[in-house]
Amino acid sequence: MQTTPSPQARSGDGMPHAVPRGCAIIVMGVSGSGKSTLGQRLADEAGHRFLEGDGFHSAEAVAKMRAGHPLDDADRWPWLDRVGHAIGDAVAADGFAVAACSALKRVYRERLVAAAGVPLLFVLLDTDPAELARRLGARAGHYMPASLLDSQRATLERPGPDEAAITLDAKATPDTLIRDVWAWIDDRASADGADGTDRR
Repeated sequence: MQTTPSPQARSGDGMPHAVPRGCAIIVMGVSGSGKSTLGQRLADEAGHRFLEGDGFHSAEAVAKMRAGHPLDDADRWPWLDRVGHAIGDAVAADGFAVAACSALKRVYRERLVAAAGVPLLFVLLDTDPAELARRLGARAGHYMPASLLDSQRATLERPGPDEAAITLDAKATPDTLIRDVWAWIDDRASADGADGTDRR
């Protein structure tokens, strides 16, 4: 993984951090975990594009969820391909991107990597069911009803130790989450650099 220091990538501690090159960060988790909020802020601080995975659902899938029916894999595969292709295009154009996508199962994450054609770094926002239900209940205008939360939680497969992923507490403050993500990126870049990876 190549990285380059950027004054735009500043976490809650106000310090510059290395921005990855040739890859993307995906903020993942169930609905209500704060994926879009964190993803948008990461992208803003890095000065790169943010991609909202929800925006790539088909009209049929949105109608299905709005009616309270969970998606199945037949709904998800083409959606994951669209998200992955968009991520790959953004990285090809700009060198880096951030996306929000539930990416609940390992096979979904693998599908995203295959479609993107670039390395993906996953940030799982995880928290307790009561907090998720509270957030969903307070959210207005979204097609994802709170009734589908249990289905999403049952589907979630937390990333394994062999995946390029970190798990963070979604109840942490935004500044804390930002700081932890960039610290993780810095640690990965340092490890790569120790192995002789180009860090320009």
